[in-house]
Amino acid sequence: MSERILLIEDEAAIAESVAYSLASDGFRVEIAADGLAGLNALRSFSPDLIILDLMLPKLNGLDLCRMVRNESSVPIIMLTAMSEEVDRIIGLEMGADDYVPKPFSMRELAARVRAVLRRADTSRVDERITSLTVGDIEMDVARRRVTIHGSQVHLPRKQFELLRILMANKDRVVDREDLFRKAWGADTARESSSLDVHMRWLRQKVEPDPSHPRYIRTLRGIGYKIVSGE
Repeated sequence: MSERILLIEDEAAIAESVAYSLASDGFRVEIAADGLAGLNALRSFSPDLIILDLMLPKLNGLDLCRMVRNESSVPIIMLTAMSEEVDRIIGLEMGADDYVPKPFSMRELAARVRAVLRRADTSRVDERITSLTVGDIEMDVARRRVTIHGSQVHLPRKQFELLRILMANKDRVVDREDLFRKAWGADTARESSSLDVHMRWLRQKVEPDPSHPRYIRTLRGIGYKIVSGE
């Protein structure tokens, strides 16, 4: 069965070109021309991946990204203008999986789509592992829920996956290459630099004092490990 792609883009020429290119690669593509239509299509079309433009009428891309993450873990690729660096950072923190700056080639976009779908597929957790606990951090793997002292903490997909990998390897160092392979599916330079940024964001969510980590420890030049914090 072909993967379903929801393309939320208000520029008709771009939308038609992207849809045609992805359809030629075997994907099923649904187009939504504004944010509200995209939200409705999410519920009716049940996509395997969303391509989301940031500048949308009726409901902008950042707000839509946040709303999608409140009800779905479907992978999201953002389309952004080169000047929208702050928006890209916010979008990634809200849970987007990747971004493609405009203008872009159809070949690059298709490659990003395949890579994100591949990462989503390989990151699916073994259903036999139902929960993980490290100190006061508890993870319900099947429901993708994290609680600390009983209070739920929202983690975007990438941060959740990094925390899951570390918790599954409690007290053991996970080297950078292994983290790249399991969480990103590749170790490009851009993604390599993103690892430390995502770890910083993760610490801000789970550490009592992020500047003096209790749980997530860095082994410089090697990788990361999580400890009980005692």
